[in-house]
Amino acid sequence: MKKNQLPELKLFLDNALREYNQHSFIEKDPISIPHRFSRKQDIEIAGFFAAIFAWGNRTTIINKCNELIKLMDDAPYDFIIHHQDIDLKKFLNFKHRTFNPTDLLHFIRVLKHHYKSNGTNKKNEDATLESAFTMSMKNKDKNVENGIRGFHDYFFSLEDSPSRTKKHLSTPENNSSCKRINMYLRWMVRKDEHGVDFGIWKNIRIDQLICPLDVHVQRVARKLKIIKSDKADWKTAVELTSILKKMDPNDPIKYDIALFSLGAK
Repeated sequence: MKKNQLPELKLFLDNALREYNQHSFIEKDPISIPHRFSRKQDIEIAGFFAAIFAWGNRTTIINKCNELIKLMDDAPYDFIIHHQDIDLKKFLNFKHRTFNPTDLLHFIRVLKHHYKSNGTNKKNEDATLESAFTMSMKNKDKNVENGIRGFHDYFFSLEDSPSRTKKHLSTPENNSSCKRINMYLRWMVRKDEHGVDFGIWKNIRIDQLICPLDVHVQRVARKLKIIKSDKADWKTAVELTSILKKMDPNDPIKYDIALFSLGAK
């Protein structure tokens, strides 16, 4: 993209952002699932599953998320922490596209291990999923690549982790764009006065985030000539983010909401 095109592009995207970055965005988006909760850990867990399930029709995604949350007695964190093996039987018929009970049980197992292992008090009230990402990051890191790589390795570090489940958790190691994880990180890390994103994680900088590169974002970004590549990979996601940083170095990923909404309307 030519430098002299940036002011016009920024004006266009800023106008789109004002239109779409509103509380009304939440209702029909998977981010509505974590917005059901106020407790930090509930938001993290509900948001994590909502992001992982986020491929395909948004109505179906939201319905499957609500189905899962109901199976967790509408209290994700309490269920993750306190469930017994017998409580897992009700998940044996749960499926979302290729995400099956084997995958779900591993996710539940890892989440329980993480929260139980990372709290500093008996009730694990200060445990957070953020630490699973930041353990592999340094403050000087340009972006979240190391965090996502480390999270993926950590997530499959338990004994007997199923190989098939790895396809549901992307990593830059495979040159994936990591769309769903980047979207989840956007939800948890960035925040503004409009209240779409949560901003409950404080140890990852907003300017370290990478733009989630889904089909809508990619199509609009190509149409606007922000990116040239037709590959939805990590390199293209980084390239897109680098252009967005020229428009807002501190919060480039806010434009994800505009690009997605322009493509999905």
